[in-house]
Formats: sequence, structure tokens, C-alpha cells
Amino acid sequence: MNNLNTKEIAKCGLMAALVFIFTYTFKIPSPNGYTHLGDAFILIAVLVLGRQKGAFAGGIGAALADFAGGYAVWILPTFIIKFIMAYVMGLFTEKILSSSSWGYIAGSVIGGIIQIALYTLVKIPLFGISYAIVRLPGLTIQTICGIIIAVILVGVLDKSKVLKFVKEM
Repeated sequence: MNNLNTKEIAKCGLMAALVFIFTYTFKIPSPNGYTHLGDAFILIAVLVLGRQKGAFAGGIGAALADFAGGYAVWILPTFIIKFIMAYVMGLFTEKILSSSSWGYIAGSVIGGIIQIALYTLVKIPLFGISYAIVRLPGLTIQTICGIIIAVILVGVLDKSKVLKFVKEM
């Protein structure tokens, strides 16, 4: 991420803000966290910014939502987990399946599985294995919904040429 110009910084800030808004605003609270729509915008950030900048914007936006929501214990784990999820998705999109339109979807699914595993592993020392297992279905649903919403939005943005326009800005 060396040599960022003003446009790239602005796009990173915009994507981080969208991740924050859709994580913080559109959420269903629970005792130790919440379910949200931010994952969809993390995945879109990777398509707009590429894997490094998209992963960074996604991690920052999600971590800021935890900070603003009062979930201080989750700020660093969220940044790291969302970064890894987005980076993996970007690897599939840019490197592994770059010639296929399925690269984005395959990467999103693999990144989502990694996110579920990492959040579950972090919950074990914080809240115990029982809590981590009980929260697994909710996290899985959140991840699946994020992927589905991202795929739908990407389809709309792609057909309307908005995605291409924003990438080339």
C-alpha cells in the first residue's frame, strides 16, 4: 500500500465508511455482539480497491463499528479477522481464480469460512467453548447473508457499470 494517492485514500475512506455504516447501523444486537450487513461491503471493498486496500478498509470500518458500539474487546480481533477474510477473498479474485467470474464467489465463501473459524476460536478464551459453539449458527447466518447480499449488489453495480466506474476513478 505504498505510494497512495489522494484518490486511493479517498476511496479507502469511503469504503471503510460504508463498512462502518452497514456494520454499526444495520445490526441485530445480542448479549456479546451483534449480527450486521457490513460483511457485504467488506467484500465489495475488495472488488473496488483490490485485496490489500480492500482488506484494510474492511478491517478498519468493522473495527471502528466495534469501537463506536462499545465492544472494545472485539476491536483488534475484528480488524485482524475481517482483514484476513477480505484478503483471502481478494487472493481468489486476483490470483487463484482470476480468469473466472466464480473467483469472487469462491473467495467470499472461503474467506467467510475462515472468518467463522477465527471468530469461534477467539470466543473460546473470552467466553468459553459452550458460548462459542452456541454462537456458531448466528455467525454462519450472518456470513452467508453478507455473501448473498454482496453477490446481489455486485451484480447490480456491475450491470449498471458503477463498479467499473468506481474502480477506474
